[in-house]
Amino acid sequence: MSNHKLTVEDLLSFPALQLRVLAGGSGLSRSVSWAHVSELEDPTPWLVGAELIMTTGLALPRTAARQRAYLERLDDAGVSALALSAQLHVPPLHRAFLQAAEERGIPVLEIPLAVPFIAVAQEVAAAVQEDARQRLGAQLQVFGALRRLATENLDTTVLFRRLESLSGYQVFACTPQGRPLLPGIPVPDPAVLPDSADAPPTIPGGFALPVLAPGGPAGFLVAFARQGARPAGLAVVQHIATVAALQLVMLRHERETLRREGAETLAELLQDVLDPTTAKRRLARLSIEGDMVLVVVRAVREDDLLRALDELPFLLLNRGEERYLLGLPEVGAALAGIPGLSAGMSRPVPPGESLRVAQREALWAVSKAVESGQSLVRYGKDTTGRWLPDDPSVLRALVEHVLGDALRYDAAHDAQLLVSVRTWMEHNRRTEAAATALHIHPNTLAYRLRRFAALTGRDLSSTEAFTEVWLAIRAAGQLGLADGRLQALTQPRGE
Repeated sequence: MSNHKLTVEDLLSFPALQLRVLAGGSGLSRSVSWAHVSELEDPTPWLVGAELIMTTGLALPRTAARQRAYLERLDDAGVSALALSAQLHVPPLHRAFLQAAEERGIPVLEIPLAVPFIAVAQEVAAAVQEDARQRLGAQLQVFGALRRLATENLDTTVLFRRLESLSGYQVFACTPQGRPLLPGIPVPDPAVLPDSADAPPTIPGGFALPVLAPGGPAGFLVAFARQGARPAGLAVVQHIATVAALQLVMLRHERETLRREGAETLAELLQDVLDPTTAKRRLARLSIEGDMVLVVVRAVREDDLLRALDELPFLLLNRGEERYLLGLPEVGAALAGIPGLSAGMSRPVPPGESLRVAQREALWAVSKAVESGQSLVRYGKDTTGRWLPDDPSVLRALVEHVLGDALRYDAAHDAQLLVSVRTWMEHNRRTEAAATALHIHPNTLAYRLRRFAALTGRDLSSTEAFTEVWLAIRAAGQLGLADGRLQALTQPRGE
């Protein structure tokens, strides 16, 4: 027995035990780590796997459905075999029970009345003694290795590959929702995850343990015994879960530090107080190299934003109800899936270049997203914008010259002339469609168009006037001012 694990088949070969197979013969190769007597209908919370469960029959239910459920619970918990004492309290075994044993390959054995349970337990204990010594050796190797690993400053992936090699398990980790928990550590099949952090640790083929973090469990560590390896047992897997928790705390601390640095850098970039060389160096330190985009986000929780961008480098700054995000162009695709998102993205900007224009573009685009109900609007899709100057003073002058009187009227009467005109233009002058978008009657929209024309002196049936008004509206948008703030561009005449 010294060269391999104890199996159910080995126990059958012990003449003194006189064991007989009643069902589940295909599972005789299952390893046995312990023999335990239990008369509970559900002993699984106290099991760790690979046990031979012995019962006089008191634990075995009487009905077919409950007998099958009892056996399936044992198998799910990793029990190696079930041994029933002959001629004591074993009820009649239903066909459903025996079929479950055959289907799942979990051996059901019979122990003669003349063989006491203690004899089986002693034989198992003696046979696994050498394996226990080897497990202890593996545990000591894992514990001792961590001291060395800490001095080597290994990344998470290399660290866990070493722990896998020492422990005899293949390790997975994920959040409760099944998302990656640690970089480089694969995610397990969601079907093996327990319902809660308090669930028994044993799962078929290994263990699933919670990874604890400040605030509660952050996820699960799942360990499956590797083919041909000698798994070191639950104690080692528990220690690996503790290592995962420590790595997670370190990772979160590092990310939080970088996030704070990123917010400070983005604030300075938006204020245009960093010289290009310093800006490039700061961005490179935060893993942002190459063309970048500025995104303004509204109507989204920060947790949802961080979760969507988990795998990407970015800088994030909160400004009131808006969140400013600077990152590589790929952030657009990552953000698009956030429910309820309203976001505007600038055109790409080389690292170190001023963000003044990008900020106006992103603010215009997010206003457009809010108005249209789109989740993400990219500034570059507005072909008119390319013909407008970048100088804000020129844009303001254009807005005042063309739209000033209408803006003052809207501000004084809480009217919606400009919104109505813009919506009508964006719907290609289709009054019915624009009125539906504005939730007003077409006659109301027609009145607003006439009132706008009268105030501005521009007949919208004229191509020249239409073009001038359209460019002025786009200029207002490029300044990044929402409709409620457009009146801030001008002051009432006489003031």
